[in-house]
Amino acid sequence: MENILGQTGRVTLQKKPAEINPLLLAYLGDAVYELFVRYHLLARGESRPNAIHQEAVRFVSARAQAEVVRRVELWLTEEEKDVLRRGRNTKSGSVPKNVKMVDYRYSTGLETLVGYWYLTGQTERLTEAMTRVIETLEGDVDHGE
Repeated sequence: MENILGQTGRVTLQKKPAEINPLLLAYLGDAVYELFVRYHLLARGESRPNAIHQEAVRFVSARAQAEVVRRVELWLTEEEKDVLRRGRNTKSGSVPKNVKMVDYRYSTGLETLVGYWYLTGQTERLTEAMTRVIETLEGDVDHGE
């Protein structure tokens, strides 16, 4: 596999991505998801860090991510749905305050899938999916949802 952003080439995974704990995939997926969102917001031309942060929160919240999953789930392959389901059904130690458990689980599933795409080197699929995610959320943000 060709190196992708963040891989130094000095160490390799000890397990296949499908064998990695879904919460670890979600941990990595969260960072990758955030990178796509931050780049998108910078590319829109906003130059104030606080404004970018406030806007990013609307894109990365568990509620927003859960809504995206519900809207794009039909677009996913069966393999991707299985990865999403694994992430969604994995018990994490705790749920942040002010977040519905179901939304937290769906957002964890999305982050698991993003981490899986990243680790399997599916950069085209990852980019296509994140474009859909951002376009979906951008519509919600533009409409004040």
